[in-house]
Amino acid sequence: MNQIELPETMSAVVLTGHGGLEKLEYREDIKVPRPEAGEVLIRVGASAINNTDINTRTGWYSKGVTTGTEEGAASGFASANQDDGAWSGKPLNFPLIQGADVCGTIVAVGDSVDSGRIGERVLVRPMQQSPDNLSSYNLITFGSECNGGYAEYAVARSSEVFAVNSSLNDAELASFPCAYSTAEGMLEKADLKNGERILITGASGGVGSAAIQLAKRRGAEVIAVSGESKFEEVRRLGADQVIARGQSLLNSLEKDSIQVVADLVAGPQWPELLEVLARGGRYVASGAIAGPMVELDVRTLYLKDLSLLGSTWQPKKVFENLIGYIERNEIRPVVAKKYALRDVVNAQEDFMAKRFSGKLAIEVANQNL
Repeated sequence: MNQIELPETMSAVVLTGHGGLEKLEYREDIKVPRPEAGEVLIRVGASAINNTDINTRTGWYSKGVTTGTEEGAASGFASANQDDGAWSGKPLNFPLIQGADVCGTIVAVGDSVDSGRIGERVLVRPMQQSPDNLSSYNLITFGSECNGGYAEYAVARSSEVFAVNSSLNDAELASFPCAYSTAEGMLEKADLKNGERILITGASGGVGSAAIQLAKRRGAEVIAVSGESKFEEVRRLGADQVIARGQSLLNSLEKDSIQVVADLVAGPQWPELLEVLARGGRYVASGAIAGPMVELDVRTLYLKDLSLLGSTWQPKKVFENLIGYIERNEIRPVVAKKYALRDVVNAQEDFMAKRFSGKLAIEVANQNL
């Protein structure tokens, strides 16, 4: 292993199991990991809060949970099963360091990794192919099936760590990986084209605000759904039309008028999403914060020749393209607030309360916030 001098211990926020906020523990005695063959060690500059952090902690991914994410966000879900509380449907190994987002600097490399990588400023791809099985759909999420970015140091496979050349600060760069790769993966899967109309739900959140920018980058017309208090922020991101969350879509849009729906919400209003889709339209989902159980009239599906798409797996080119967008200043970060590592619980509380538009960043390297 090639490295600079490293400390023996580090600060980290550790998740001790599925449940409430009490399951998150800030500790200063965690052993600094060492990179094995094919791996790099990153001094973390910043991370960020994502829905997957909350959903994993609460066990919302479990099939035992049938409600939206808000109901158990603070206390966890009593109906969650411990053996399927992760997004993968497999049990997690606790204690776990969460944090899908990492911006930092490589400070050590394992065997078979070029020592010239030491000193690189990098982003880590959150959705990764499992090192045990490199088939396309055998996946791990950084900060879920392996330790992530809520720590001063993090280990990742060199092949999943990308150099980034940007004048943005660490917190701004850390706002990109999970949210923007999720959004870009959705648009890529739905094959959104120049001139098409797209409806984006949950548009003021991290993935939603990313989807607005990325859809505009593709030349689409964007209709966004958000809380009324967030209208101006959503418009500034590029939305051409904004509809209030909870308002009937059919009062604002004509039937059969949208080519793509990018849905992060689901819930009771879901059938209207298919009504506004044009014949041959594409629906893509990567979230269900308002509730995962929906009512589908199969006649709408087949008579309108609709495509219903789920979006989790992303080809590596999605993240490679994202790095290019960042370096060419084609997208911009939306960081609403910054927190010190010790304040992850406060950050999650603010995230769950939906107090801000955009991303909540964890400045790991700055403990004086």
